[in-house]
Amino acid sequence: MMNFRKTGILAGLALGVSVLALNAYASEATVPPVPAEFPAEGKIKYVARDSILEFKALPEYHEPDWVTKNFVAAGKLPPVKDRLPKEPMVFKTGNMPDGIGVYGDTMRHVIGGRPEGWNYGAGQTQGWGGIDIGLSECLTRTAPLFQVEAKDTEPLPNLAKSWDWSADGHKLTMHLVEGAKWSDGAPFNADDIMFYWDDEVIDPNVSPLGGGASPEAFGAGTTLKKIDDYTVEWTFKEAFPKQYLYTMSYPNFCPGPSHILKPQHPKYSKNTYDQFKNAFPPEFMNMPVMGAWVPVEYRSDDIIVMRRNPYYWKVDEKGNQLPYLNELHYKLSTWADRDVQAVAGSADISNLEQPENFVASLKRAAEKTAPARLAFGPRLIGYNLRMNFSANGWGNPDERGQAIRELNRNEDFRKAVTMALDRKAIGDSLVKGPFTAIYAGGLSSGTSFYDRNSTVYYPFDLAGAKAELAKAGLKDTDGDGIVNFPAGTLGGKNVEIVMLITNQYTTDKSLAEGVVAQMEKLGLKIVINGLDGTKRDDAHYSGRWDWLIQRNTTELSSVVQNTEQLAPVGPRTSWNHRAGKDDKLDLMPFETELVDVVNKFTTSQSNEERVNLMKQYQKISTEHVNTVGLTEYPGALIINKRFSNVPQGTPIFMFNWAEDSVIRERLWVAADKQGKYELFPEQLPGKPGDKGPIN
Repeated sequence: MMNFRKTGILAGLALGVSVLALNAYASEATVPPVPAEFPAEGKIKYVARDSILEFKALPEYHEPDWVTKNFVAAGKLPPVKDRLPKEPMVFKTGNMPDGIGVYGDTMRHVIGGRPEGWNYGAGQTQGWGGIDIGLSECLTRTAPLFQVEAKDTEPLPNLAKSWDWSADGHKLTMHLVEGAKWSDGAPFNADDIMFYWDDEVIDPNVSPLGGGASPEAFGAGTTLKKIDDYTVEWTFKEAFPKQYLYTMSYPNFCPGPSHILKPQHPKYSKNTYDQFKNAFPPEFMNMPVMGAWVPVEYRSDDIIVMRRNPYYWKVDEKGNQLPYLNELHYKLSTWADRDVQAVAGSADISNLEQPENFVASLKRAAEKTAPARLAFGPRLIGYNLRMNFSANGWGNPDERGQAIRELNRNEDFRKAVTMALDRKAIGDSLVKGPFTAIYAGGLSSGTSFYDRNSTVYYPFDLAGAKAELAKAGLKDTDGDGIVNFPAGTLGGKNVEIVMLITNQYTTDKSLAEGVVAQMEKLGLKIVINGLDGTKRDDAHYSGRWDWLIQRNTTELSSVVQNTEQLAPVGPRTSWNHRAGKDDKLDLMPFETELVDVVNKFTTSQSNEERVNLMKQYQKISTEHVNTVGLTEYPGALIINKRFSNVPQGTPIFMFNWAEDSVIRERLWVAADKQGKYELFPEQLPGKPGDKGPIN
């Protein structure tokens, strides 16, 4: 029997060919076991992409009666037809599960995050949980694509209502929504797009949120210029890189109000970049947005309230200006409390993603008196252990940190780590039952691009793992149970690894504790560095870590969105391998292969070729342990039963989070089911910087 660990994955793992017959020893590579069936999984109803929306002028437009009475008639607002674009976005009735809605009511959220401020493009978080999605709009939109067949999948138009490719495919002309306005009535146009590109994305002193909007995310050498007020032109080095249309969606190309931001930018003022970033703290109310709701109230550690945007540029087929819901609430609590309150009915929506809450939530939802319905989706929530592969300065590691990175770059070491993990035990520690599945790493099994037979899995084998560790030059030379660095390296000290996690989720902490215990049996000492929210993000994006436990992001669950994050195709695209100050990457041979595959994928025009490329990606990534998979499981959308227009089978996370996938601006509540939850009834956002809304 051939030992794959010594000879590499050969013919037995040819694409599409099962290797089950070759599996004789636990330490030999195989394919992951077939996950248990999960009967509670909801089924998606697929539709044609062009059945969702269109742009066109309608004969007449409408709004809530109280807006007309209190604001238009009083001369405080222009008529609704004058506040809408020349051709507003129109959501088609046929794609609305429950049809045209009625105005009124509130959607109550609970979140565990805390807002830094409203300057999203400069790297500030609004607290997550759907806040930024409710106030930001991007060039394209992808979240609703979960209901579109793969063969018909291309981003939906949004701020860019249409686009045209040049004959040679190197230029993309985008046509913006003409006549759309920010929530304060200021015109939206190409100047907003160019400010975001020139002064936030391109400016090296500005760090967009998560680093996702780095210039290389849109392709090396890409340029953008203004043609006229409603037209911009992209120029790409590659021909027809349609992949970047996905990158232009949330969260990577969501411009802010340049008429508010530009005066604070250091290029146009005496401000420092820190002053620019922090110019709009959480207390700054009525920040102009293109989204459906505007922040009007903020109480520290209590609540954020958002009211309907009177200039929102989307309508239904009867000409009713959206949104139907007047108000959004974000109670500032914990992520675990979000599930509890949604199930109890004191909140309206939650992404049930912490498996510790699955059983109790299912039992409550099954009761006839349950206020919320609960629907599980595919296994799209996965956790990876990522190792810092950058050995040339990212994060300025000290001697110990540099030595750990050299170990991370040793394939024998990575195989030792992945083989020492008992993934079934890890999954069972989170929740019993058919929820969790063994996850080898790489693409999520819930994505349409996943191929099990192209996935290399190293089963749990502690003895084999210790042998791999010895091959990496690590032995316990002082007899304390922890392996030591080779003589001459750090004086032969114990190998101690700092693992970064977030404190915000019980799941993350539970997984971290399991990894620590299992790595101790292997002979590695793992020290957990648990940080909250932005502190954890800052440590991650600045490279101040050895190992990192990270929940899967969009590129692993959708593949077609944020694809550049699958490999270090640029200095700052990879989650765990970025360049140092010289912007140069020190790629390992298998990473070079991954980069080549990803670059081909982003420019390919053939669906069949793209499928085969992702099979290659999965094989290379899992064979060489690019990431160490821990576990994966489904999530469930919890939403109050009073809400209508919730698409069937909505996943909590695929192209984006469920808060966007359900298309909240289309959600409505029947008049006889509406609650008295509005804190600012019959009020609209005030002027930027004013406190609260106005009557």
